[in-house]
Amino acid sequence: MHTKSTVRMVVLAITLSSFSRAFVARPLARRTSVRVFSAATEPETKPAPEKPKIRTSRILSGVQPTGSLHLGNYLGAIRQWVEFQDADPVVDEEGTTTITENFFCVVDLHAITMPHEPKDLAESTKASAALYLAAGIDPVKSKVFVQSHVPAHSELAWLLNCITPMNWLERMIQFKDKAKKQGEAVGVGLFTYPVLMAADILLYQADQVPVGEDQRQHLELARDVVRRFNDQFCKGNPYKKRCKAAGIPSRPVFLEPNPMIVETGARVMSLTDGSSKMSKSDANDGSRINVLDPPKVIRDKIKKCKTDEWRGLEWGNPERPEASNLLNIYLAVQPGRTKEDIMEEVKEMSWGDFKPVLAEAVVAHLEPIQKRYAEVREDDEYLDRVLREGADAANAIASRTVHATRVAMGFAPLPPPIVKED
Repeated sequence: MHTKSTVRMVVLAITLSSFSRAFVARPLARRTSVRVFSAATEPETKPAPEKPKIRTSRILSGVQPTGSLHLGNYLGAIRQWVEFQDADPVVDEEGTTTITENFFCVVDLHAITMPHEPKDLAESTKASAALYLAAGIDPVKSKVFVQSHVPAHSELAWLLNCITPMNWLERMIQFKDKAKKQGEAVGVGLFTYPVLMAADILLYQADQVPVGEDQRQHLELARDVVRRFNDQFCKGNPYKKRCKAAGIPSRPVFLEPNPMIVETGARVMSLTDGSSKMSKSDANDGSRINVLDPPKVIRDKIKKCKTDEWRGLEWGNPERPEASNLLNIYLAVQPGRTKEDIMEEVKEMSWGDFKPVLAEAVVAHLEPIQKRYAEVREDDEYLDRVLREGADAANAIASRTVHATRVAMGFAPLPPPIVKED
């Protein structure tokens, strides 16, 4: 439900639909008192100053804790989150100030849609959260939490499952691809995974959601679910009466989210196949650079990575996906540089010349993140406090949306507590 001044990613950005306006009193009319030989004018009452108009936006996004976070997760998502959180408030031409709230979660409920090791889940969850902080997410500016610590994610996913047609989910490309790998062992959770993703987004009233191109189909499903739910449950006098009885506004429960595709650095490809996305699920660890890989491992992986037999380096040739991928990585780990600048540097290089230069650039970029990660993991009390504060903040918002969803669907309200007589 919209909050009163209200907004994944999803990269998940959420713009609230309303903002506060101050009532401005009209100035009192001037009155003049006339006496013999004199005239006195009472001071004119000045209008009350107009309070600033404020719009709140909210960004929600998350990454699965399965395996180790790799360079693609960092460059394509987490580094973008840091940019979101550090952005200054925006003031538009009408004087409305947009303030952004940032929520970044470890989506552990998504992680169990594929076979997983229970003994590893808790550790990988905390490791992912620590990497968020190490990469620059500031808990003063952003809330970091674990998805399963906010029960509303699971409840809303079930409620939306019940109104989502199966043929919508059967169209999901990712389910088809992953189901082929699992065969008959594929679980229902993988099939309904897009509904859980929709719930993640809709809980926080996302207007814009930062997503990669591979997740755009899932966001389109979320938009379809919003239209279907609001059309079925959020119209007519009966809905208004339920809302009035519950003491909540009778607006539609969900806001329709729009994709916010991050172009630069959004897709980092495999080191063994420049046409496939870098992935944690790839059985070959040499296909990716993990954020916590030691310098020697990074150098070895880049030394062995797939290239081609063409002379020179170039961007954008569809017949040379590995060249474009490695140049994109080189550009991404050196913020502030341009393609033109880099091409001037590497245009005469062979692969043998370029690979060591790329390796050192990656090592240098990841070194401070790895150092900060070690510091965070040494202070478990600090990490737990950050996750608790993040979960509390997320629960406060998500529980309101689930309450509004229950009201719209007609569930009986929880009776008040029973007071026992002495």
